[in-house]
Amino acid sequence: MSKAKKPDQIVFNEDTQSYDAALKPYATNVGAPAIRVTDNSTWKNRNIDKANKQIKSKYLELKAEYDKMIEELEYNTLVYNSRYNFEPIVGETYHLYRDKNEDAFLSIIAPSESNFDFIGSFTLNSEFVWKKSAD
Repeated sequence: MSKAKKPDQIVFNEDTQSYDAALKPYATNVGAPAIRVTDNSTWKNRNIDKANKQIKSKYLELKAEYDKMIEELEYNTLVYNSRYNFEPIVGETYHLYRDKNEDAFLSIIAPSESNFDFIGSFTLNSEFVWKKSAD
């Protein structure tokens, strides 16, 4: 059995075996305007540039935050690995020095009152993380 070819102006769906011109999202008659793809390359290029700048900006923000966290981790590790013979109090500021053997030690003595190699001042916060104070 051979199928009869329908004329071009007839929209017949071979899969459903029905006429479905009214269901198409585009015009199907001969007098309909031609479907043309618009050139949107300038829109794409402009928005690609905007998107790339936004992503790069977000990356730089995250990288700066990461670098800050790594610095805090290093300071925290330095203070916790230093030598001290007292129990630090949360909220108090302590001073970190190096002794003659280059070993770090924590002290309550301010840098203006000592002649040790001063590293920095640190405050123990409520989460038991050492935060570097502004010197």
